Amino acid sequence: MPHVHIRSAQRDDVALIIGFIRELADYEKLSDQVVADPAQMTEHLFGTRPFAEVLIGEVDGTAAGFALFFHNYSTFLGKPGIYLEDLYVRSSARGTGLGTALLGKLASLAIERGCGRLEWSVLDWNEPAIDFYRHLGAQPLDDWTMYRLAGSALHDLGQKSA
Repeated sequence: MPHVHIRSAQRDDVALIIGFIRELADYEKLSDQVVADPAQMTEHLFGTRPFAEVLIGEVDGTAAGFALFFHNYSTFLGKPGIYLEDLYVRSSARGTGLGTALLGKLASLAIERGCGRLEWSVLDWNEPAIDFYRHLGAQPLDDWTMYRLAGSALHDLGQKSA
């Protein structure tokens, strides 16, 4: 049985994290959308005001996956939550329990931090991920639709209210 270990990312993990992000983007057929750079990632993860946190998953001492997450807030619950932005396990490490360990650590952090929930999104076509999440007991929110404002639409709206 492989040895799985989860640890918090450190500043010197930034290149590894960006590598994982690029691998995930390749898998999701979204490589053209990755523009994050090491300086930006270092500032946003380890600067004076970190916006997100990362867990690194290792199998037998080798980094094989990551989870990038941040806090959100539920006004209905009156509690913070954790939003999982990215979860990725290299194909060579799938089936080792690393994905479950990463999500388990996030669930543990959510409980420890007094969060009311742990949430994430998954692409509709990603059946292996959907099956994995359902196996863990996660339920899809079929009655909610995610919206995104980005690029010129974000810029245009921001300029209107400035």
